[in-house]
Amino acid sequence: MTATRRNLEGNEACALGAIRAGCRFFAGYPITPSSEVAEVMARELPKVGGTFIQMEDEIASMGAVIGASMGGVKAMTATSGPGFSLKQENLGYACGSEIPCVVVNVMRGGPSTGMPTRPAQGDIMQTRWGTHGDHAIIVLAPASVSEAYSETIRAVELSETLRVPVVVLLDEVIGHLTETVDLAAVPEAPEVWRKFAQGPADAFEPYAVTEDLVPPMAYPGDGYRAHCTGLTHAPGGFPTQVPAVAAAAVQRTTDKLTLHRDRIESWRVQDVDDADLLICAIGISARAARQAVRDLRAEGVKVGLFRPVTLWPFPEDALRALVAKSGTQTVLVPEMNQGQLALEVERVLAGQARVQGLFKIDGQAITPDEIAEAAKEALA
Repeated sequence: MTATRRNLEGNEACALGAIRAGCRFFAGYPITPSSEVAEVMARELPKVGGTFIQMEDEIASMGAVIGASMGGVKAMTATSGPGFSLKQENLGYACGSEIPCVVVNVMRGGPSTGMPTRPAQGDIMQTRWGTHGDHAIIVLAPASVSEAYSETIRAVELSETLRVPVVVLLDEVIGHLTETVDLAAVPEAPEVWRKFAQGPADAFEPYAVTEDLVPPMAYPGDGYRAHCTGLTHAPGGFPTQVPAVAAAAVQRTTDKLTLHRDRIESWRVQDVDDADLLICAIGISARAARQAVRDLRAEGVKVGLFRPVTLWPFPEDALRALVAKSGTQTVLVPEMNQGQLALEVERVLAGQARVQGLFKIDGQAITPDEIAEAAKEALA
C-alpha cells in the first residue's frame, strides 16, 4: 500500500485531517470513544512543530484551545458524551467571542456516563443548542473514514475563515470504523488562515462590521489592542447593554453564517429523482440507509436517500427543493436517539411531506433490514 493509501480509523482520519489543514495545537483529555484522536495528535503534532497537551479535565481542555487560538494558532480538541457536556460553557465563550476552533465529538450512549463503548446519535441537538443563548455554530457529520479526513480539513478552514467554532460529529461506529483512505484524493489547496488586522492600530475594532460580516483578528505582538469578553460587546470589543448595539452584535454572528451558507452547506443524495419515499440520515445510520435503498430498488421500491453532511446549519432549502421536485410524500428518519433529527426535518418540511421516525436507543446500530422494513410499512 502506498504512503498516500492507508488503512485508518475514523478517529485517526480526523487527527490527520486537522494536521494537514494546519492545526498545530491540541489540548484534550482521554475519553471513550474519541481517545484515538488524542493519541494520534500526541504522536504526530510534534513532528510538524505542533503542541499536544493532555489537560487535567475537559473544561480546561476547551479553555486551552481557546487560548491557543487567540494566540494565533489553529487549535482543536476531541471528546465524547459527558466531556462534550463539560465543554459547553467554554464553547459558548468561543461562539460569543468568535474564536476559531474545532471540536471533534464522537457520540456514545447517554445520558450521563451512559454506555461509553456503544454507538448512539443523541448529541444532534446538543451540538446546535448545547450552550446557552442564541449563538452561531457549524456542525459537520461525516459518514465515512474518508469524509472524517476531508470534513475535518473543511472544519478547520471554515472555522478560520468565518471565525466560528466548528464541531465534527461522528458516532462511535464511524469513529472506530477502519477503511482504506487515499489521502492524496483530497486536492491540495493553499493553507487557509483567518483574517488578521491590518492598517492603523488606533482605528482597529476587533468586532467591526465588515462586508463579509467576518471581522479581522488581532495577532499577538502586532500592536493591535483587542478586548475579548464573553459579555455582549460593541464593535470595539467592550461590553454593552445598549439594546440596539447588543442586538446587532448577536444578529451579526447569525447573519454571518447565513451570508456564507453556500460554502458551508453540504449534502449527498442517492436515487432521489423519482423517490416515493425519502430517507434522511447521518453517520452510520446513513450507511445502513444507503444499503437499504439499494436493496429496495432491487425489489422495485422507489426509495432515495438525503444525507446532510453539514448538519448545522441544516441544508433546509436543499431538502425542501428535493421533496418538491421528486413529489415525495413521506420522509423516513432513522436515527439512534428518540427523534432529534426527525424534529428538525418536521420543522423544515412543515407539512410538505409526512415525516416518520425509526428510533433506536439500545446501543446497537440500525440495520439496513430494519430501515427497509420501516420504509415498506411507511409506503403501505
